[in-house]
Amino acid sequence: MALTAGIVGLPNVGKSTLFNAITKSQVEAANYPFATIKPNVGVVEVPDKRLNEIIKLVKPKKTVYTTFEFTDIAGLVKGASKGEGLGNQFLSNIRETDAIVHVVRCFENSDITHVEGGVDPIRDIEIINLELGIADLQSLENRISKIERKAQAKDKDAMFEYGILKRLIDALKSDKPARSVELSKDEEILARTFNLLTSKPVIYVANIAESDIASPENNENYLKVKEFAKKEGSDVIAVSAKIEEELSALDKDEKEMFLEELGISESGLDRVIKAAYHLLDLQTYFTVGEAECRAWTFKKGMSAPECAGVIHTDFKRGFIKAETYSYDDLMQFKSETAIKENGKLRQEGKDYIVKDGDILFFKFNV
Repeated sequence: MALTAGIVGLPNVGKSTLFNAITKSQVEAANYPFATIKPNVGVVEVPDKRLNEIIKLVKPKKTVYTTFEFTDIAGLVKGASKGEGLGNQFLSNIRETDAIVHVVRCFENSDITHVEGGVDPIRDIEIINLELGIADLQSLENRISKIERKAQAKDKDAMFEYGILKRLIDALKSDKPARSVELSKDEEILARTFNLLTSKPVIYVANIAESDIASPENNENYLKVKEFAKKEGSDVIAVSAKIEEELSALDKDEKEMFLEELGISESGLDRVIKAAYHLLDLQTYFTVGEAECRAWTFKKGMSAPECAGVIHTDFKRGFIKAETYSYDDLMQFKSETAIKENGKLRQEGKDYIVKDGDILFFKFNV
């Protein structure tokens, strides 16, 4: 299951520069509003030090990392819902993503114009959040108008949906995101089909100056975004899009040296991915063999058959059992043979809840 995120932000906040860097794509990032005039999708490998250590021991013919997919859309402006700028015509491209990455400008640079006339990260966040909320409100009002008559006629399914739609609409009209509305499990399952932008978890990316990257707490604008994110239960990552762009041109060893010189241990991309995994309750398991070593993303709490289904639906349908041991076992004993000899290889059934770092071999029959 590839993790997907939609990148939003005002024009000239560093959104497309960041996208260029993390995907190594050639997306236009000119210094004027609306340079990005069509959606762009980039897929990057998710770095995992555990998989790196596994392949040192196993030496497979092929290694497959799990992936992270970014969709970058044209910069929104105040009044986009009313057709200002390019309007909100591209928001449909990120409705089915798992999370929103909201890039906020937290650096001063007189050479890079700001569409609102000056740097004010909270104002910028509120502009984007308002536009996302209005887009959701329009979508929900269109939907409720189609089922209202059925609900009034006491159609059970329509009444159930109408009740959810009404609560979501009331929240959005009060300038609250859809994710602030408490829903039952059944209500949540239906609400997911609405693909609301404001129901998605948000990671704020504070784009700071290169000179602030080692000590982002010295950046007042970053602190403002951090406080705002804390109040709504979101994560914030301090990133220099310019540095990420420079990192993307380096090989692995050069990248590590550059990060060390900057006084940071991870790239901005790595930290965004970690934050997204945390927000979405995602974890990783591995399949290991001489032919291929591979990382797979799954939702925390999934059973062995459900995780088998991440590979192929037949694996879930015909699940018999899973042979498993942990990444830590492999690091300690160095081989599957030694793991077996030390009694660490387990046979797990349908009720087994897979853990982060498990190494699994599924047995199935269809």
